[in-house]
Amino acid sequence: MEKQTLVSFDAHLNAYNALVTEWGYSPGSVDGQVQLLTRFGQWLENKRTTIHSVDEVVVQQFMRCQQRAGCVRRGDAAALRRFLQMLRERGATQRPKKPLLSPKQQLVANYGRYLLEERGLSQAAVVNYVPFIDQFLAVRFRQTPLNLAQLRALDVTSFVRREAHKLSPGRAQLLVSALRSFLRYLQHRGKVTTDLAVCVPAVARWSFATLPKSLPAGDVPRVLQHCERRTSVGRRNYAILLLLARLGLRACEIVALNFEDIDWEKARITVRSKGGRWVQLPLPADVGKALAAYLRYGRPGCPCRRVFIRDRAPRAGFANSIAISTLVMRALQKAGVKSARKGAHLFRHSLATEMIRQGASLDEIGELLRHQSPNTTAIYAKVDLPALRPLALPWPGGVQ
Repeated sequence: MEKQTLVSFDAHLNAYNALVTEWGYSPGSVDGQVQLLTRFGQWLENKRTTIHSVDEVVVQQFMRCQQRAGCVRRGDAAALRRFLQMLRERGATQRPKKPLLSPKQQLVANYGRYLLEERGLSQAAVVNYVPFIDQFLAVRFRQTPLNLAQLRALDVTSFVRREAHKLSPGRAQLLVSALRSFLRYLQHRGKVTTDLAVCVPAVARWSFATLPKSLPAGDVPRVLQHCERRTSVGRRNYAILLLLARLGLRACEIVALNFEDIDWEKARITVRSKGGRWVQLPLPADVGKALAAYLRYGRPGCPCRRVFIRDRAPRAGFANSIAISTLVMRALQKAGVKSARKGAHLFRHSLATEMIRQGASLDEIGELLRHQSPNTTAIYAKVDLPALRPLALPWPGGVQ
């Protein structure tokens, strides 16, 4: 390996050291990663391989050598992936070649881009829709090449009837919605001439068949009281639970919360709501106090603009809503609160239910929870049993 290349590798190694230190890795972890990459640089030199040639194949070859020597430790593969990603971002090595997609994979990928770019749907909607479409095409064209002109109404109805009963009512409705959307996309793009979307069977899901799942009145304060507030993680979790309990935020809205979304002077918080909408909500005093305590005494320093940060390296915002739901589940367990539902939405339902009990109108609840349709809020009318009792019809032959 040329001397120029060795100098370049050392420069990249120093840059990686600074990067992982900024991400919050402990000094011991940083030292271990640097030692690994130093061995990697020496291995490249012995193989006469330049930095420009480093890719996943080269990394795998090095890892196999490490395994044969018994030098592999937990986290080594992740460190090498991070180093390779950094090299690519710095332009020191080639970007990975995009894999060749099959016609089916290309069609599904194009449909996903259509949902994002033309329909303006969220990434979460794409994640929910695309697997159903992938499954539909895999079933229909399992033994034959992709030929959309062969699609018939029977293919659509048979797929829904076979798969819908395996899913919950909500997921089954999501399946038929995804299928209708995809079939309209095919017709819009001229890939099919028949409107097959009208052939998708409806799936029954009675809007008012069940009560919204919520916690009893005293359980929400109980969960908050059991939240540890003397540690950085405890302060973070307490602030998140208060946002759920006081403002009924969705998990995805908490994940997306940035510094600039909090207006301390006007006591307001800006929320990125569903459908790409931005909504401003009042910031209650106790929520603001909990946020300030976390930001001042609990949040680790890092360049990320997200309000809530992972407690482990790499220091960054939560990847998705699952982390918030997991946090809620653990908080319920710690407080000894038993509930059939354990996700973040449980606090949203509990807030609406408590507002009904306190005399709030459905319009007020819909405004706070940012419902786009009054029908979404109407389900909470069933919670107000005293108001519903005069509307109930007398039982035939019973006492009025």
